[in-house]
Amino acid sequence: MFEILQTIPNSTIFIFSLAAAISMMTSLVNRALSNPEQAKAVRKEVNEWNSELRKAQKAGDKKTVDKLLKKQKQIMQLQSKMMWQSMKVTLIFFVPLLIIWQVLGQFYIADGLPISVAYFPGFGATLPIPIFSISLIWWYLLCSLFFGAIFTHVFGLVEVE
Repeated sequence: MFEILQTIPNSTIFIFSLAAAISMMTSLVNRALSNPEQAKAVRKEVNEWNSELRKAQKAGDKKTVDKLLKKQKQIMQLQSKMMWQSMKVTLIFFVPLLIIWQVLGQFYIADGLPISVAYFPGFGATLPIPIFSISLIWWYLLCSLFFGAIFTHVFGLVEVE
């Protein structure tokens, strides 16, 4: 029944769709668990602080550098709070993704060899890069990056400038 998903172009479309679904779910959960406006404000504050610190260090303004370094603990707390927000999504999806990859890895193997799921123009099903030589890996990563970029913009998780 599922053998049809092991042949190109069906496997290509299946992995493409799977990457889209997982990226969309990840983005939706990220949107639900985070506050993009707050994240934007924190990034702005951290960037301004870093910029001021670099400028003061470059100018040799020890007084301003000392003043800014006193605020470093607060800046680090803000950064760690924002990092925890993004880690929540990772923790939620980590185990399910491991299971999905275990199943996919077994599904796209025949006679002990990986089955090609897509062809990269000019190279074929394998890329001359050690970890990405299996098309399942590079095709999923490519699709995941593509949809991840789209959905983070669509759901307002990143700002477009």
